[in-house]
Amino acid sequence: MMPRVVYPEILDSDTALEADILTPHAQVSFNDVPLIADLDPALCRDADGLLVFRHHVTRADFDRFPKLSVLVRIGVGYDRIDMATAAERGILVCNVPDYGTTEIADHAMGLILALRRGLLLHHDLQRGASPAPWLLVETPLIDRLNVQTLGIIGLGRIGTALAMRAKAFGLRVVFYDPYVPNGVDLALGIERARALPDLLRVANVLSLNCLLSHETRGMIGAAELAQLPRGAVIVNTARGVVMDIEALEAAMRAGHVAGAGLDVIPVEPPVEPLPGLLRAYREREDWLTGRLIVTPHVAYYSAPANRDIRVKAAETMVAALQGSPQNVVLPARRHGRD
Repeated sequence: MMPRVVYPEILDSDTALEADILTPHAQVSFNDVPLIADLDPALCRDADGLLVFRHHVTRADFDRFPKLSVLVRIGVGYDRIDMATAAERGILVCNVPDYGTTEIADHAMGLILALRRGLLLHHDLQRGASPAPWLLVETPLIDRLNVQTLGIIGLGRIGTALAMRAKAFGLRVVFYDPYVPNGVDLALGIERARALPDLLRVANVLSLNCLLSHETRGMIGAAELAQLPRGAVIVNTARGVVMDIEALEAAMRAGHVAGAGLDVIPVEPPVEPLPGLLRAYREREDWLTGRLIVTPHVAYYSAPANRDIRVKAAETMVAALQGSPQNVVLPARRHGRD
């Protein structure tokens, strides 16, 4: 019997792209439900494979899938998955790490440029009440790029792509990532910080490009922000909970942090009561003019990237079902299976 694969959500109304890859190897069910718990119990009971994009998968969700052997996260991060339960039950977990790399790196670089060149600041001022001030604004937010140091936390695919872009603009690039082998810094022509404080002390621009883990959750708080040079800019295209948003607000109000670009926030989408920084942003408080850019977790997106993630996720599922898994983040350890 062919294995059964379940999609709890549809990434595109036309599912032919995924179906063409999967149907020669599996029976596929496409659904569009708000929660895993809303899936038809019969589908869950018979499922060998599960592909998830926005959904969280909890221990209770795993209880509904007694036959599940493979879970593919349609994306890079896997913090939405109860990995402990997956490990306990010998479920192979894979992700799709090689999509959207250029888009996210471009997005991060775009945020850096927009902030450090004052594009949003002057844009906001020019659409103010007439007569808008036709003059420059002296602010620590705006500075020459080739006197700046970009500090990157997490030198994976995206962090590396960002480093290459930043070098082209003349920024000095320093990274912190204890899991990157020695010699990468020499190969890329960038510098390594051996400890996080060493990076923070020199980072006029700080970019967060790390996965969410127990080590990175809450990694950047008030103490870390205080170590940055005064007038620093922060960009986060990783996960919102890597940085304390309340500490960021305090640092920005104090003027220690000049600006921030956030593609991710702690709770997505934001819900009431909003964090103070987001409240000030939405209400266009004067102190924040041009200093904060928020995008709704879309740094990964372009039409080609969207196609890539759908194709690569389906191919990853097929490879796993055929016993040649790729992009494994948690190996299966169930008795009788490699």
